[in-house]
Amino acid sequence: MGAAPIARLDVSVSQMRSAKGMLRVCLTADPENFPACVDDADAITRSVPADAHAMRFEGLPHGQYAVAVIHDENGNRKLDTFAGIPREGFGFSRNPPIRFGAPRFAAARFAITGDANQQQIKMHYML
Repeated sequence: MGAAPIARLDVSVSQMRSAKGMLRVCLTADPENFPACVDDADAITRSVPADAHAMRFEGLPHGQYAVAVIHDENGNRKLDTFAGIPREGFGFSRNPPIRFGAPRFAAARFAITGDANQQQIKMHYML
């Protein structure tokens, strides 16, 4: 048996309202744990300074994935809300329309098939 094909994913983030705080990123192949990645042992989570605007994930097996990004402006490691409405920025792979709550995995899902893959995520701010 040969090794599973592996690939790289470059994620870029645009339309941020500030360079304060951190970007909290979750890359998962598990629909049950999207977008939070809380109980997903295989999820890749990363925190980068908000002014980084881009990150690279390497050594990924081919498959179906989704990315969720939170702009944690105050650095408290969570998405702050007011009356259930996010006070900080968020975005998802494939940039699905944002209605009530986070999109489902299927709306943000994309395939990693070749060597180099890209996702450009637009941030959203409600308040």
